[in-house]
Amino acid sequence: MDVFNNKRNFFRFIKDKSYSALILFLASCTSVPVTNRDGKKAEDTSTIFKTEESYIRPYHHLPDGTFRNPEGSVEQLDYEFPWFKFNKERMAIKVKIPEGHVLPKENVLSDLTALENEDSVTWIGHATFLIRLGGKTIITDPFFSPNAGPVALGPRRYINPAIKLSELPKVDLLLLTHNHYDHLDTETTKNFPHKKAKVFCPLKLSKFYKDFRFRDVTEMDWYQEKEVDDFKITFLPAIHWSRRELLDRNRTLWGSFLIEYQRKKILFCCDTAAGDVYKKLGKEYGPIDIAFINIGAYEPVEIMKYSHANPAEALDIARNLKAKKVIGTHWGTILMSLEDPFEPPTKFLVNAKNYGYQEKDAILFKIGETKTIKQILS
Repeated sequence: MDVFNNKRNFFRFIKDKSYSALILFLASCTSVPVTNRDGKKAEDTSTIFKTEESYIRPYHHLPDGTFRNPEGSVEQLDYEFPWFKFNKERMAIKVKIPEGHVLPKENVLSDLTALENEDSVTWIGHATFLIRLGGKTIITDPFFSPNAGPVALGPRRYINPAIKLSELPKVDLLLLTHNHYDHLDTETTKNFPHKKAKVFCPLKLSKFYKDFRFRDVTEMDWYQEKEVDDFKITFLPAIHWSRRELLDRNRTLWGSFLIEYQRKKILFCCDTAAGDVYKKLGKEYGPIDIAFINIGAYEPVEIMKYSHANPAEALDIARNLKAKKVIGTHWGTILMSLEDPFEPPTKFLVNAKNYGYQEKDAILFKIGETKTIKQILS
């Protein structure tokens, strides 16, 4: 029986594996980067990689098979991160959930049914959205577990998903941005009810899905494009990192997905820090109609700035992308950092005008809320 649902199995696991599981949790990441302390500089990767085939290795591909952020991104400094102090402070935060933050499940299900033929967006929670376009349903970074970490470790949700995993409507396309536990969720992947869905994931992550019997899985590198019926899916850079185990830092890629359909451009960008690459992407791929950008998990700044934008930075990213509308994601679900968990939406709206947006252009959802694409773009 599943270790999450059987107390005897759970405590047996903790007894047998407690030390290794703890190390795994501390080394893995849902929100806090582990800095490189070896003091070595990255090799110059502008030279030829293969001898038989002459080609230039992309900047984000390193010789050892790992990946790095786009050129010009802010680099992490050596920093001895105070894990136990951070976790103690995080666990001391009292979460006060505002009234109306979560819609009743019956309303969520009825809206999904009533609007099943409409192009729409539904927030399930955190970075998990249902995007309906042209009669197809897309899910982003499906995360339904009670905690973000291996087994029962890691930050716990204070808000349940808007619906149960088993209540998901038929999913045609699954988009995964990176391998952190609050995005690539083992239990969700294992029990996902629609395994005929096409999966697009970053490089070196297809095995995870194939091991759980997904049938159609495609890895993508930055700037790679794929056609799916009337859709074009492009995998674009983000400023982040990857890790799930003790020794696998940056061994899988991370990024964002641009969805193009009937002259509409929707960019799902989560997680990312701010950086100059967004000016480049705005020139090459903008204007963007709707950009999903993370606005939560930004304190303490000295650590989080390398991987998570704050609300003002999210708006700056949107401006650089020439986005018409920006949806705030990655907040209001799970306690991963030290800012007040309901500070991000307030700062997001307050800062909108500073970046050339009206308040109606900076869009927030309630957990379980569905908005049509027409409503979002109006």
